[in-house]
Amino acid sequence: MNDLKTIIARNIIELRRKNNMTQLELAEKLNYTDKAVSKWERGESLPDIAVLKIIADMFSVTLDYLVSEDHSETETEHIWLENEEQISEKEKNKHRKVLTHAYITGVSILLVWLLATFVFVIIELINPAAKVHWLAFLYAVPTSCILWLIFNSVWFNLRRNFWIVSLLMWSVLASIHVSLMVFGIPEVWLLYILGVPGQAIILVWSRLFKRMK
Repeated sequence: MNDLKTIIARNIIELRRKNNMTQLELAEKLNYTDKAVSKWERGESLPDIAVLKIIADMFSVTLDYLVSEDHSETETEHIWLENEEQISEKEKNKHRKVLTHAYITGVSILLVWLLATFVFVIIELINPAAKVHWLAFLYAVPTSCILWLIFNSVWFNLRRNFWIVSLLMWSVLASIHVSLMVFGIPEVWLLYILGVPGQAIILVWSRLFKRMK
């Protein structure tokens, strides 16, 4: 029995490592604790036959493979090729999904600028003397940042949100600054003082988020 435990332990370790999987990841897939998996791999206990079957199916091997000490090179090579193909296909699907999300994000932001252009043209046609129609492009910047922030929070790297929120805040302040200058309100540069505590809050929030993760 001890020999069988050792053989199964070695095979589980080999299969898990070949598939770039940690003990915790394997345990989660099997609905067991990582301590149980650790005991199996140390040969201190044996998973029951049902669990062995699940492990065999997961790594595309047979039960005989798990309980056998000697494996033919052909059999082993075939198994690793199948696993590599599965991993490659997963990577391709992941890449396709990332590209699709990037296209959706890009098109959404372009629609904002299309709307800004539409507003610019309409105001120019209705009242050419208004001289404020170009502000549509100015406010397209923070609007684009808002969309980028939403899509990034849903689909992409959350760590990038620090830079997006910072850009959003400063673009909003700049938009208000320019707008007030257009309407003849002086001393508007004082608005940027608000950006100092604002940036500090964003920085603290980012650090807190990293700690929580």
